[in-house]
Amino acid sequence: MQKIIAQLAQEIRVQERQVAAAVELLDGGATVPFIARYRKEVTGGLDDIQLRELEARLSYLRDLRDRRAAVIKSIDEQGKMTPALLAALLAAPTKQELEDLYLPFKQKRRTKGQIAREAGIEPLADALFADPILDPAAQAQAYVKPEKTEAGDDFTTVQAVLDGVRDILSERWAEDAALVQDLRGWLWEQGLFKSSLMVGKNESDPEVAKFRDYFDYDEPIARVPSHRALAVFRGRSLEILETKLVLPEPPVASVQASNQPSALSDKGSAVTKTRATPVVSLAEGRIALKLGWSHKGRAADDLIRKCVAWTWRVKLSLSTERDLFARLREASEAVAIKVFADNLRDLLLAAPAGPRVVLGLDPGIRTGVKVAVVDATGKLVDTSTVYPHEPRKDWDGSLHVLAALCQRHGVNLIAIGNGTASRETDKLAADLIKLMAKSPAAQNGQGQVAIEKVVVSEAGASVYSASEFASQEMPDVDVSLRGAASIARRLQDPLAELVKIDPKSIGVGQYQHDVNQSELAKTLEAVVEDCVNSVGVDLNMASVPLLSRVSGLSAGVAKAVVRWREANGAFASRQDLLKVTGLGAKTFEQCAGFLRIRGGSNPLDMTGVHPETYPVVEQILAKTGREVAELMGRAEMLKTLRPELFANEKFGVITVKDILAELEKPGRDPRPDFKVARFNDGVEDIRDLKEGMILEGTVSNVAAFGAFVDLGVHQDGLVHVSQLAHKFVNDAREVVKTGDIVKVQVVEVDVARKRIALTMKLGTPPARSGAAGDNRFQGASAQQRARGAGAAAHAPQSTAMSSAFAKLKGLGN
Repeated sequence: MQKIIAQLAQEIRVQERQVAAAVELLDGGATVPFIARYRKEVTGGLDDIQLRELEARLSYLRDLRDRRAAVIKSIDEQGKMTPALLAALLAAPTKQELEDLYLPFKQKRRTKGQIAREAGIEPLADALFADPILDPAAQAQAYVKPEKTEAGDDFTTVQAVLDGVRDILSERWAEDAALVQDLRGWLWEQGLFKSSLMVGKNESDPEVAKFRDYFDYDEPIARVPSHRALAVFRGRSLEILETKLVLPEPPVASVQASNQPSALSDKGSAVTKTRATPVVSLAEGRIALKLGWSHKGRAADDLIRKCVAWTWRVKLSLSTERDLFARLREASEAVAIKVFADNLRDLLLAAPAGPRVVLGLDPGIRTGVKVAVVDATGKLVDTSTVYPHEPRKDWDGSLHVLAALCQRHGVNLIAIGNGTASRETDKLAADLIKLMAKSPAAQNGQGQVAIEKVVVSEAGASVYSASEFASQEMPDVDVSLRGAASIARRLQDPLAELVKIDPKSIGVGQYQHDVNQSELAKTLEAVVEDCVNSVGVDLNMASVPLLSRVSGLSAGVAKAVVRWREANGAFASRQDLLKVTGLGAKTFEQCAGFLRIRGGSNPLDMTGVHPETYPVVEQILAKTGREVAELMGRAEMLKTLRPELFANEKFGVITVKDILAELEKPGRDPRPDFKVARFNDGVEDIRDLKEGMILEGTVSNVAAFGAFVDLGVHQDGLVHVSQLAHKFVNDAREVVKTGDIVKVQVVEVDVARKRIALTMKLGTPPARSGAAGDNRFQGASAQQRARGAGAAAHAPQSTAMSSAFAKLKGLGN
């Protein structure tokens, strides 16, 4: 274990004592949010990012340790362990390298090499490789068997014996860990990842055409971007693309005249003729180089060359390609999962509108627009359905119903889902706002607050509507109307509403269905947990799904907390949590600091100060002669206090500084202030966009290659990574994140295909299509974007607009 701790410390670049402390806490059941927030003293200030990395690597290294022990035991039981092998096994840094070393000793079916060894041919193989001057055919005569063995193995001819030599040597070399690792590393650096259209596929087929940029594509495998690799792998899984690993140069023909006897004639006897040495691939040359052998025209060299060729073509080519493709896929999936996680974090931590009355509109055409009003606490207070679109076209009647709801409930914010008919429904909301502004109450200034409208992502709303929790939360409400209520609540508090939905259903990932699903789920769950605990949760308002994300609270305990609240009324203090069945001292320690109670018996319960440190606050109160309520928010006074005066053996200076920071801004929310993008008047459709227009929009999704921006025209535009800033940007998230409000300039619009190219380099004339260095990009529809459609954008060689457009189409999810 000490070795693991030392390795983790080196990888994360912290001290071993910090790692040891964190491991002890994790093993003791502490969560990452709790350790990062309330055990800084113990871990030396490790943050949540470092702790997540440590947690993942700790699991991997422990698995590696256990597998290493099993391998050593297996080889030892076979009586084949040597000091050198043991040292190599103990030093193997990865599971793959460990398995490479174990391969020769792994129990497997009877191979041709093993059959040849059982027939006693191994000494001949060793002799010929050690001394290629020996004549293979002549030497093989002594190993020819008079008849087949009982098992039916046939070594009754010179050719069969020499084939046995080939099988022995090729199998030995293919199981040589050093040779295999060298070959694998060399091919990773030098090999090309190549794809082509599968024979028989129709290029005009829409499903096939999505992969047009990969019909004749190759790129150094070590430098293939995540989205391109996953696009090719998807094409292969759909049997549209053929993929292979190729070398960057054509095979090298080594022509050499020779008068030496050929070891293998057609009839197995030696013949003498002048010939050219057959073509040798670069991979075979690499194997020969690693073996320290070269063809010098000696008697056995032709045989050895064929053994080398057999090693590559039969034993290693496919397995090495498979290993490197697995490495590429694993790395690409890691990037895709990170993109999803980063976008999810941005979405969950988006600015909340707060306690405002919201009218939620779930757009629809034939089935109508579903309407829900939620009050300032998020409670559903009214529902309706209006039919402003086809086939009824009851525009005025719909406005009348919506205006009545706004007046009755004091609506001051409208949330519009971004699905089908969103653009038309957004226009309905605009007309509603104009109508409300002309109402007598508004004209007389009688308290009617100006109404704002916001288009929000409805991804996952249908999943929530049909969920068991939604039916418990709104038992007497139609499934379709629950979606409208969810859309409204997303504006009030995105975090509280989105935790009710499986993170994978929120739709801010790229190629999310092509990646390791368990790893994706694990990563996204960690993001949700970190976000919930960084913001804090109102104990007397939170739903079961929200509470279950709090550090230390399982779904069962979260339900018990809500049951206690329903039976006994609001929690008056954090200490009341200990009255909940199933919530003991350990769970209380983990969760209490992240739960907030507003208006409770102790003002500290609304802060991030953990109950275990309340005695420290009492010392501060005694020093200042103030009550808690008087001290909270008094930044000028708190800044004069010296943290070291209140530190003790259990809670040091770091903890005291955190306490003072919480008292300065009690109940602070780390999320940004709520703002609404101001869409330009008269710009309501993609046809209204003109090149050069400067608009304001909301970033709806971010990928490594660029950011999608909602301009209020029902088609998201794409700001390519090269157009985000007047500097080189490697990753779009360096500049923008989901939910940001940005100003963009229209570069080009393709109305027919509903694509919009944007730039954030305002005032810079955009490069024309086809110009040298043109790096432009294209938008995708909101529906495509919601599925992560941009993942395949940014073709490897083409920069023309039409090519990049084609790339985006349908390859994302």
